[in-house]
Amino acid sequence: MTGKVYLVGAGPGDPGLFTLKGRAVLERADVVVYDALVGPGVLAMAPAGAKLIDVGKRAGNHKMPQEEMNKVLLEEALAGNVVVRLKGGDPFLFGRGGEELELLAEHGVPFEIVPGITSAISVPAYNGIPVTHRDFVSSLHIVTGHKRKGLEYDIDFEALVRTGGTLVFLMGVTSLEDICGGLVAAGMDPKTPAAVLQEGTTAGQRRVVADLETLKEEAERANIQAPAIIVVGKVCSLAEKFYWYERKPLARLRVVVTRPKELISGMSERLRRQGAEVIEMPAIRTQAVEPNPALEEVFALIASGGAASAFDYIVFTSPSGVRIFFEAFLKDHDIRALAGIRVAAIGKGSEKALAAYGLKTDFVPSVYDGETLGRELAASLAGGERILIPRARIGNAELVEELEKAGAQVTDIPTYDTIHEAVGPVDVAGMLAAGRIDACVFTSASTVTAFAEALTEDGHAPDFTKVTAVCIGKQTKARADALGMKTIMSEKATMDSVIDKITEKAAELRSAKNV
Repeated sequence: MTGKVYLVGAGPGDPGLFTLKGRAVLERADVVVYDALVGPGVLAMAPAGAKLIDVGKRAGNHKMPQEEMNKVLLEEALAGNVVVRLKGGDPFLFGRGGEELELLAEHGVPFEIVPGITSAISVPAYNGIPVTHRDFVSSLHIVTGHKRKGLEYDIDFEALVRTGGTLVFLMGVTSLEDICGGLVAAGMDPKTPAAVLQEGTTAGQRRVVADLETLKEEAERANIQAPAIIVVGKVCSLAEKFYWYERKPLARLRVVVTRPKELISGMSERLRRQGAEVIEMPAIRTQAVEPNPALEEVFALIASGGAASAFDYIVFTSPSGVRIFFEAFLKDHDIRALAGIRVAAIGKGSEKALAAYGLKTDFVPSVYDGETLGRELAASLAGGERILIPRARIGNAELVEELEKAGAQVTDIPTYDTIHEAVGPVDVAGMLAAGRIDACVFTSASTVTAFAEALTEDGHAPDFTKVTAVCIGKQTKARADALGMKTIMSEKATMDSVIDKITEKAAELRSAKNV
């Protein structure tokens, strides 16, 4: 049975600019064939079981020849797979998308095209440059800046100059001198505003605005590197007035988030809203303990006489613990069976998870960790209370110790295991080595351990001293310290506190990479 190929534009890098249709298609892929210019935030959306093929396509540096790439798409589709050919920007704008479809069409392989947002428009926009403006220009012309080695440009510079419109050159940073010189030789005013824009819409975004006469010199002084685009026209003079991305508190910072996949989106969205580029690397996942006779016994006890007759408190130590407990309980029982029992939560995340089931929390500690939860809850007890703790198999021993010291009868039941995830499609280790990651967020000691294991290959670990770890809680910080990471601890164990801490340190983090 023949599969299908989707030619999908991944946009300029910011995953928020990836289309809804593109994401829906990517999430169904059996095989993903991707370019070097696909942003890590988009690549991280690939399904866990998909086969990933890196063709590493950049101007002048192809891991795989175009003809071989075309054959890969054909072979994978003929094997019955849903194949997503993921291309930076838009696949039909200098992306050779048409060439990749020719072989598929010859063999009758079905395909669809999902357009993407092109860097020709989005990157200037992120730099405060409108490519058209009523007071300046009414036309836009997008030109490939790439030329084959040893050959002259076949661009009609005189025709471009006559248009009087904004000119955008893609893939032209290595030919900046030829482009500027060609336009001037064709009659364009050397003082025409121009810009070169590097890695637009990502944490690597940088902008140099000058004029045609000085742009090359200024770009070299700023050490502008590919990928970058060139914009020529009066609209470039508006960048200083209209720039907005750099004004965001976390702009130009690249942050890795390591929470379990089911909890990662909230943190990522808040960081992105503040301007950070986020790479999602779920270091752990939770897996319910099944079968779980001890938990079934507790459920039967509750069902026979009501929760209040069996326990005085249920204590939850994580949002995952809340979810797994109620998924199991509500299979055969009614939420009303818990009437009369008090509920404690370790922090805001667990409290929010309980609220989703219509339950208000009776107790939350002043500091969101197991030791404080145990100590402060114990101080409120009269002695002899029956307490149920459904939580991870490897849990904080101090929580139980503090409660038992106060005379409580503790039923501590493992309801889930923490499983370390394999490293995903994004080369986090390589980005760390290159200094392209500014901070990693860790919400538990287990995420630190899993992160380290995922990046260790054949016994060779990366240099963890290059990791700036933003940690929730003392135990998490201690685990990161033990690996030699530079650690920062949030004031509270909340997402808002983590973001506040990164914002507080933003200038310092940018300074470390000379941005």
